[in-house]
Parts: sequence; C-alpha cells; structure tokens
Amino acid sequence: MLKQRIITALILAPIAIGGIFFLDPQRFAWFIGFVIVLGAWEWANLAGFEAPVTRWGYAGLIALALFASGWLPMGLVLGLGGLWWVVALLLVVSYPASTNLWQAPFVRLVMGVCVLVPTWKALVFVRSASLSAVPDLSNLWVILYIMLLVWGADVGAYFAGRAWGNKKLAPKVSPGKSWAGVYGGMVSIAIIGCVASALLSLPLVLAFKLVSISLLTGMFSVLGDLLESMLKRHRGIKDSSQLLPGHGGVLDRIDSLTAAIPVFTLILFVLGEFTA
Repeated sequence: MLKQRIITALILAPIAIGGIFFLDPQRFAWFIGFVIVLGAWEWANLAGFEAPVTRWGYAGLIALALFASGWLPMGLVLGLGGLWWVVALLLVVSYPASTNLWQAPFVRLVMGVCVLVPTWKALVFVRSASLSAVPDLSNLWVILYIMLLVWGADVGAYFAGRAWGNKKLAPKVSPGKSWAGVYGGMVSIAIIGCVASALLSLPLVLAFKLVSISLLTGMFSVLGDLLESMLKRHRGIKDSSQLLPGHGGVLDRIDSLTAAIPVFTLILFVLGEFTA
C-alpha cells in the first residue's frame, strides 16, 4: 500500500504542479474542469448509482453545468456555494437524523452540483484575478496559499489528534477526527497566515484580516472532509473510487478543497479584495 501511495504521488505531483503553474488561464480552466468531471463520476457513486452509463452521464451533466456557469455572475455562484456549505454544516451536525433529507439519490446528485460547480468557478476566477491589497502578487500564489491552508490543517490535525485526540469531533460521521485535531489544524493555519503576512510585509490590520479569513477557511475545509465522510458512510464505502491507487479517489484528495476554495474566494469577493 505504501509503495502504491508513493508511486501514485510521484506521478500526480508533477501533473498537478504543471496544471496549476504552467498553464494559461484557459487551459487551467480545462485542466481543473477535467478534475471536477472525474470527481462528478465518483459523486454519482456516492449518490447510489453504480451503472457506468449513469455515472458518466452525470459527469457529462456536470461538465455542461461548468460550461453554463461561465455565463452566470461570479457573485451569484459564490453566494449559492457559500449558502450550500452552511446547509451542509447543518446536515453534518444533525447526522444521522438529517439522512431523511438527503438520502434520495436525486438529492445527492444535486448536492454534487452544489459542491463541484462553485469549486471550479472559484478556482477559475482566482486564476484570472489579483488581490487589491497586494496587486503584484501572482494569483498562482493565492491558489497555492489556499492549498497550503488545507494541507497545514491536515498536518496539524494529524499530530494534535494523535497526541491529544480523546474527544471526538463527529463520531457518527468520522470516528477518527477529534476536537484536538481541529485545534491543531487551526494553530497550523494561524502560523501559515502569520508567515505569509510577514513575507508580504502586510500592515497589522491586513495581517489580522488574512489570519482570520484563513482560520474560517480552515474550519470549512474540515466540513468538506466531513461531508464526504458522511456520504461514504451512508453508502457503505471506504473510498470514493480507486482511480488513485493507494490514495482512493479524486474526491478523497480534494474534499477539503471543495469547501475551502469557494469559501475563501467568497469572503475576499464580498470584501472587495479581488480585482479582475
């Protein structure tokens, strides 16, 4: 298993780095769209559909939804995405009582639209925008920063959870997660935010704003993970697929990002921090 994980990571890492840092905005949109469509293929299974034709049909519908979202106002898509994650929080917190609200396969397919489309829309927007506070900062570094927040939260959660993880966060959804893990993840995110603020020489007010937004983003990244765990538990599966040997599926790798990216982008969009 470890050998598989290493081989897969060695193959995926240059693809991911190349797709993010070396593609122009148009090709970047296609690259991320391809990843999202693969995630849609897996999501159809989470919704209870096993037939290949149904799963690829849903993936095709998500591809059309991505294309159609290009004509929708950015604020509308991001706002609906943010609203969805508030709803998702309520569903996860109230699980398993909430199951009656979303167990119907069609409802779970709609949930997939709410998760996947805003993720693509937000990433494509960030790729072409810049921050008004630091206009010389490449938007590619903004994307990398969001990913660092999620990775930092995972690393902090892992070590804090192993050391002090007695009180479980959501035992009915994901027994392995603990409150200590959440706190450890937030500490990691605060450190990342402070380091980034220092590197960018941000004034104290802007540094405080960045750290606060980063912490909120990190909290929602945990929710993204928990939402997929809830659906997998209901479906009775361990991984979203076996597309990535040793790593599970695409959704298993990006579940936290599907919440973190739209939320981070929405907050900065509402605050007027992005310039086209």
